[in-house]
Amino acid sequence: MEDYTNLTIKEWAVEDRPREKLLKKGVQSLSDAEIIALLIGSGTKNESAVELSKKVLKSANNNLNELGKLDITDLTKMKGIGEAKAITIQAALELGRRRKISDILNKKKITQSKDVFELFQPIIGDLPHEEFWILLLNRSNKIIERIKVSQGGVSGTVIDVKIILKQALEKLASSIILCHNHPSGNKNPSKADDTITNKLKNGSQFMDIQVLDHIIIADTEYFSYADEGKL
Repeated sequence: MEDYTNLTIKEWAVEDRPREKLLKKGVQSLSDAEIIALLIGSGTKNESAVELSKKVLKSANNNLNELGKLDITDLTKMKGIGEAKAITIQAALELGRRRKISDILNKKKITQSKDVFELFQPIIGDLPHEEFWILLLNRSNKIIERIKVSQGGVSGTVIDVKIILKQALEKLASSIILCHNHPSGNKNPSKADDTITNKLKNGSQFMDIQVLDHIIIADTEYFSYADEGKL
């Protein structure tokens, strides 16, 4: 591609303009910056939408997962990104998350820890705070419902065992899977994680409900109590 730093997109060669390139070669041919440029629609007086989009990506270390962690305030701090453009970027990233979630929910049956990770990573993988969720399953390990139990701060969240077991009983779940995130990026369980896992495992046994796993998500990695033989 030629150097278009000082040109507007309309002055680029037709095959290098994001919209025309998409129509000619398909959406897969576009770079992340070009896709974001299509979303925001325009750049600034001194730079094209693509150049502006490259700056947006650079602010997130050219990582879409990192970009997903930025809120409206973070995005609008960048020159050329107003509230409308920031909202468009966030909406597109949220749509991507929901597509991932829909793919897993359509499968319905949980067969391994990776299934749980792929379901929850788009929801809590890049959050700046901790959230604790449960996945309710029937006897065939098919999903009944996913429920957010609590939301806390950077280093923890309060878990009420009674609330979790109440949800499982009301939905007639045969088993549950626990899942929460570590915003620190450290996937290893803490002593508090071990304690709540054991409390729920022991408490659920009296109700004939099995705790199948506890998944801890840290960005793009995860820890599984079941896989590590800790259940």
